[in-house]
Amino acid sequence: MNRDTKQVLNFCIENLEEISVEATQDYYAHLPLCVIDSIFSIGVKYEGVKNTIARICGYYKIGIAAPQSGKIPSKKTQIPVSKFNEMLADHTPLFLAENVYQNRQRTSVKNGILKAEAVSRFLSVLSDFDVEYFQDVGKISNNKSFELCIKNIPGQRSTISLKYFFMLAGNESLIKPDRMILRFLYDATDKWYSLEQSQELLLGVSQELNARGYVMTPRRLDNLIWNYQRAQPKGSASY
Repeated sequence: MNRDTKQVLNFCIENLEEISVEATQDYYAHLPLCVIDSIFSIGVKYEGVKNTIARICGYYKIGIAAPQSGKIPSKKTQIPVSKFNEMLADHTPLFLAENVYQNRQRTSVKNGILKAEAVSRFLSVLSDFDVEYFQDVGKISNNKSFELCIKNIPGQRSTISLKYFFMLAGNESLIKPDRMILRFLYDATDKWYSLEQSQELLLGVSQELNARGYVMTPRRLDNLIWNYQRAQPKGSASY
C-alpha cells in the first residue's frame, strides 16, 4: 500500500462514522432521471438538484424512486429513454428550463448551454446507442465513441457528469471526482489530485477497506465522503 492510500484509508476510518454500517444504494425509477441528476448536480447544492427532479417528475406525473429499495427497477416499470426524450421534445429548452425544471442553470458560465438542453442532448446520445433502460447501460461501458459524443455536449468535457451518470445507473466501481471528493483527499493528504488520480486512489482505499472487513465499493465510499464533507463548515453541498 502506498503512502497516499494509507493516509486516505486512515482518514476514512477516523472520520466516516457510517463506514461500518452496511447500506443499500437506492436507484431512480427511470434511467433518464440519472441523466438529469448528473447534469444538474455540477457546481450546485444538491438540495436544489433534488427539487429540480421533483419538479419534472411532478410535471409529467411519474415516480422518482425505484419500487424496491436497493434494486434496479424492472424494464416494465421504466419509461424508456426514447419516450422520455419525446416528452421533452414537445417543448423548447427554454420552456423546459422555465416551466418544467424551473431551473435556468447553464452548463458553464462561458459558452455554456442550458442544463435543460444538455439533458436532452445526453438522452439523444443514449438513444443513438440503443440504451433505453438501466439494463442497457452495459452496452456503453468503456465505449469511447459514446464518451466522445457526450464530451461534445457543451460543458461535459471533464466527464464528471458522465462518471456520475454511470454511478447512478449502478456502476459500483466509479466515483464522482468533484470538488467535494478532491477537498476530502486534500484534507487527508495535503495534496490535490487530478480526476483520474482521485478515482484510482479511492478504488485502492475501498479495496483496503474490504480487506479489513468493511463492506465497501467506490460508489458507496463516494457517498460517505459526500455526506461527511457536506457537514463540514468549509464544505459545500455540491455533489
